[in-house]
Amino acid sequence: MNDNTSLHHNTLWEEHQLNAGVIGVGTMGRNHARVLASLPHVQLVAVADVDPAAARAAASTYRVRAYTDYRDMLAKERLDFVVIAVPTQWHVPIALDVIEQGIHCLIEKPIATGVKEGERILQALAHSPVKVTVGHIERFNPAVLELKRRLDAGQLGRIFQIHARRVGPFPPRVTDVGVVFDLATHEVNIMEYLVGAPIVNMYAETEQEIHATHEDLLTGLLRFANGTVGVLDINWLTPRKIRELSLIGERGMFVVNYLTQELHFIENGEINDQWDGLVALMGVSEGRHIKYELQRREPLRLELEDFVHAILEDRPPLISPEEALRAVYLAEQLLVSGRQHQAVLVQGWTPSAPRVDTL
Repeated sequence: MNDNTSLHHNTLWEEHQLNAGVIGVGTMGRNHARVLASLPHVQLVAVADVDPAAARAAASTYRVRAYTDYRDMLAKERLDFVVIAVPTQWHVPIALDVIEQGIHCLIEKPIATGVKEGERILQALAHSPVKVTVGHIERFNPAVLELKRRLDAGQLGRIFQIHARRVGPFPPRVTDVGVVFDLATHEVNIMEYLVGAPIVNMYAETEQEIHATHEDLLTGLLRFANGTVGVLDINWLTPRKIRELSLIGERGMFVVNYLTQELHFIENGEINDQWDGLVALMGVSEGRHIKYELQRREPLRLELEDFVHAILEDRPPLISPEEALRAVYLAEQLLVSGRQHQAVLVQGWTPSAPRVDTL
């Protein structure tokens, strides 16, 4: 970006203050309100929640107006964008009301309870200037962003396997979906993003061990179009919260800790510049272990900053609703495979290409 462009953007942003609202101030909605209240170029003006006490508490904390009906908030406030942080079953109807009012919105993940429901949002956007993004927050994790940069630079070479472990205790806040929609949608989205190829088939085993109504354990095996193998280890049954991602490739292994925002690279000791016959005969050994120094930042803040910039700059947000709906489609196929106990081909809904990251 040249100096003239930077000056133009700075001037533009000084002249524009975006009025924001939050619909749903439970655990995640309160976090959105907290970040929005501190963002430059944003004025948090109102919150809405069907629980009057929750709405009043959030409104009192941030000195904004409280509503128990989001439709009243949309009608009475001059809003530029809202965050929708309600249970998943209400994402689509509320988003449709927001879009109809010409208001930009960030919808918490997953975008919808199913592809058919989510497609209603895409239909509403077909002839609307409204911008919609979805809260795939891990895509804004500094460790994931740095890993993507290094993969694109060829540091790992060809990727053989990508393994996601997202496990922990059951979160009482989640009552309307199981681990596949709540957690696996993170990982399938990130895996396709990092591998740079779509998932073409999958096999899943799901179990309902302690959750009253939904699956709480998923073990999945994925194959990508470029031959990479993916492994999913996801549950609500592990006493300790673990969020890890590992990638094995020609030149070694990357390991990401989402929680601590750490990125490690363990080199293959026998490899210098290429995968050669010697390695094929003798295998690999452990080489240098590198821990990259990253600037830790709150992914939620980066997510909201990206959306604010997308509105001010009139550009697409990092996560498109089409890409978010792809994650829902993949989650549906995981559930089908888990019910049928057999592999399924992934040959259905495909989004347009995601925007290249600029963070």
